[in-house]
Amino acid sequence: MHYYRYSTAEVSCCYKYLLFSYNIIFWLSGVVLLGVGLWAWSEKGVLSDITRVTRLHGFDPVYLVLLVGMVMFVLGFAGCVGALRENICLLKFFCGAIVLIFFLELAVAVLAFLFQDWVRDRVKEFFENNIKAYRDDIDLQNLIDSLQKANMCCGAQGPDDWDLNEYFNCTLENNSRERCGVPFSCCAKDPAQTVVNTQCGYDARKKGIVRSTPIYDKGCIPVLEGWLPRNIYIVAGVFLGISLLQIFGIFLARTLISDIDAVKAGYHI
Repeated sequence: MHYYRYSTAEVSCCYKYLLFSYNIIFWLSGVVLLGVGLWAWSEKGVLSDITRVTRLHGFDPVYLVLLVGMVMFVLGFAGCVGALRENICLLKFFCGAIVLIFFLELAVAVLAFLFQDWVRDRVKEFFENNIKAYRDDIDLQNLIDSLQKANMCCGAQGPDDWDLNEYFNCTLENNSRERCGVPFSCCAKDPAQTVVNTQCGYDARKKGIVRSTPIYDKGCIPVLEGWLPRNIYIVAGVFLGISLLQIFGIFLARTLISDIDAVKAGYHI
């Protein structure tokens, strides 16, 4: 059986290697994120005892790192191999997945705008659940501390939200030294202090005690709600930049698929 070529159509090397370069960055980023996530789980002993994954009551940030890393790894691999081998199946998978992710992002943004009260309640519920699990996971603890320090806030709606945590609540049954306190990340930063005082939140919510270090009295949700309108152009710019990158990847993949189809159409038995 012989194939005869009647067309001069060719696959564009420019688009082919642009798509390969585009995806090699995705793939390498996915490898790095997967490595970081697995290393974090290894440090916490999760890899030696996988059942620990089910015993965490709050949100483990490693989940998100591994999920994003896996998606980037798979899509980057499909895009790289599809571009180099001119494999239409892999290219269509890559293109379809990017289109799906793009429309999911768009849908989430529109729904979040239309149902702001529902989103606010879910965020509050999510934050409170993670306050309860603050001491259960070191990565979750570091995430909450970073959020509170960066935004100069404390708790979901205020410092009293830390009553939800078994170590910080003010009940008489709580024998913890942190009783009626808050994490150190709730303490207002003193410019003259060079060493972090991790005990500055002790007894912070006890009545009748004069404190040398004040704590933030605003909750993180109201602070973030105030931050968004002030930085709406930055948020919109980030969203637009991500969208343009995705559209560029879709354009490269569709163009390469069209070139491959045109070349195949030029061959006849």
